[in-house]
Amino acid sequence: MEALFLIIATLCYLCGTVGYLVFLVKDREFVHRVSWSVLLVGAVFHLAAIVMRSVQIGQLAVTTGQETLSLFAWVFVVTYLILQVRLRLRILGSFVSPLAVIFMLASSLLPAQIAPKSELFKSGWVVFHVSCLFLANALFALAFSVGIMYLLQERQIKRKHFGYLYLRLPSLETLDTVSYYCLVAGFPLMTVGLVTGFAYAAIVWHSPWNWDPKEIFSLVTWVIYAVLVHERLTVGWRGRRAAWLAIIGFSAVLITFLGANLLLKGHHSLIAGTM
Repeated sequence: MEALFLIIATLCYLCGTVGYLVFLVKDREFVHRVSWSVLLVGAVFHLAAIVMRSVQIGQLAVTTGQETLSLFAWVFVVTYLILQVRLRLRILGSFVSPLAVIFMLASSLLPAQIAPKSELFKSGWVVFHVSCLFLANALFALAFSVGIMYLLQERQIKRKHFGYLYLRLPSLETLDTVSYYCLVAGFPLMTVGLVTGFAYAAIVWHSPWNWDPKEIFSLVTWVIYAVLVHERLTVGWRGRRAAWLAIIGFSAVLITFLGANLLLKGHHSLIAGTM
């Protein structure tokens, strides 16, 4: 049943993507509402699959790369669905939904190994650590999507090529503001997630820092976002530079997960659930 629910969720995300691409071409409120609703249905089935998996293994379903990426895709979609109600930036769904489909397909391609049960995953520290990091990374993924939209819009303006996409995308100021709020909200969550991770590592491995590849990559990613947030708050970085750094930052998030978890060996090879 869990596998069926994941398939249904993926198909819903795919249908939502098609709908949002249609909405990108034709500005119809009905198309947006249907696409948003389809993503919501997919998120419900996806959550059911995650809960079933967690119950089956007796711990939070973040023990393998496949489970981790699947959970992140769900958090990403739900974060967008909630923020869409607040932001009313409907066209963002045309860039978010394809990314969610990519995450789901990538999850299905990862090895489906069965991780042994461990008391490590039952700790409240792990749940809080994972929740903070996943929500932060979902916000960074949104900033990544907005950054791509910004660069596309800026390119059209600089070339004075005011095509159809120019009319559909929001203003540069709106996109820059949305990216700013995503970063300002995501960075503290990322910081708290890393601090709780180091604290739990001190309990489990008797040292908060173990030169684990995941720890190193995570720290580098944190520095990238720290620079971006600092420059935006103190220097007033806006526009193109901020958009590029948001894109680079989320690319570092993906490298941290795919590279450190799948290619390099360390403590997090056994605890795959911290992106």
